[in-house]
Amino acid sequence: MPPRALSPSGLLLIDKPEGPSSFGVVADVRRRTGARTGHAGTLDPFASGLLLVLSGAATKLASSFVGLDKRYVTDVDLTAVTDTGDREGEVVEHRAPPSGDELERLVEPLRGEVELPIPTASAVKIDGERAYRLHRRGVAVEMPVRRSRVNALDVVAYEDGVARLDLRVSSGTYVRAIATARGRRSSSPTSRATFTSRRRRPAARCAPAPPRAGSAVPDPTPRRGTAPPPCA
Repeated sequence: MPPRALSPSGLLLIDKPEGPSSFGVVADVRRRTGARTGHAGTLDPFASGLLLVLSGAATKLASSFVGLDKRYVTDVDLTAVTDTGDREGEVVEHRAPPSGDELERLVEPLRGEVELPIPTASAVKIDGERAYRLHRRGVAVEMPVRRSRVNALDVVAYEDGVARLDLRVSSGTYVRAIATARGRRSSSPTSRATFTSRRRRPAARCAPAPPRAGSAVPDPTPRRGTAPPPCA
């Protein structure tokens, strides 16, 4: 099989809808362009929002984007617990929702440096096999924890037991693991929850530094209006 083409080359900022996987979006771009294609951070199929897709020669710059911090706006159902921590799992427990004051108390320890358990329905390998495949077969495994950094966690709305959170987290953070992490730290009956929606947004309103001479990345400055300030 001949190598994938290095052109067209560039960075695509795709607003992924709910439903398709990140791999599916990448495959569609590759099919349309015929170029080597990759992405800079997976979004679950039920999540929507910003997916950075690199095409052609720009795929060589993937390492410059993969480690960037991420921002998510997510809805959390505090009345139910599923076996996967998201809406795709089976409900294993129903709970009374906490009050607004209790919610603030519960999320406070989740800001800063935290250890988050990797979800059972994830692509992490356990003894050489993907965790989600083991989960589908009903194999119980002890999932490792991953140290993450939660730079900001704000409760922007709370109604009928569903909280909307605005999070800014380090790369590699499993957002749906935040509710489970709270459950590991507390015996409170309202400690755990289920993430029902998740949308990734730009982490900052700024323009990346100009590419070096010979770089394949196109000029990101908008053609209309005022260009955003450079990133610090």
